[in-house]
Amino acid sequence: MRIFNLYIKRLIDLLGSLIGLIIISPILFIIVLSIKLTSRGPVFFRQERLGEKGRIFKILKFRTMVVNAEKIGSGLFVKTENDNRITKIGKFLRATSLDELPQLWNVVIGEMSLVGPRPPVPHHPYKYKEYSNFQRKRFEMKPGMTGLTQVTVRNSVTWDERIPIDVEYVQKFTVWLDIKILFKTLIKIFNRESIYTHTNVKGSGKSSNLN
Repeated sequence: MRIFNLYIKRLIDLLGSLIGLIIISPILFIIVLSIKLTSRGPVFFRQERLGEKGRIFKILKFRTMVVNAEKIGSGLFVKTENDNRITKIGKFLRATSLDELPQLWNVVIGEMSLVGPRPPVPHHPYKYKEYSNFQRKRFEMKPGMTGLTQVTVRNSVTWDERIPIDVEYVQKFTVWLDIKILFKTLIKIFNRESIYTHTNVKGSGKSSNLN
């Protein structure tokens, strides 16, 4: 049954992401144009992340910050929406999660899923080999654009506290669970919850991931 659910999951991912890209293409064009006209630098932001089985891939997002933002100020983390590294259009994209839309392409090519644990950067907060056997279970499925953690605690708890929720998703995964998470994600997007409300790695300081 799990194999069947995984097959259906990939089918939903492929069709959903392709149809999604076609439907929202006018919105994507407007965002691309807005970024290009309001700030210098590339339209897209690419960053290495840990994917399924610890494989490294490059996640794709719309650029919401100035070029080389990770080398300025607080580095990898954004502690407030007033961070001066965030561009004007970037504030809107981050608040509405529209900066995440390019990840639909990551889903199309099979690096990500619509639903799954969010992928961390390879060296922070831990390298793949530094996770315990239990914690590595979160990497047994493809990372997602949204997930069980995002619709429950989101960023309100530490990374270590989020891992058991990711593992719970992997262990209890069904297509029906994915559908429920997708609907809850839409509700949260419309509620526009703040993304600057979590404790970053092990309880030291509040911030949001860079870009």
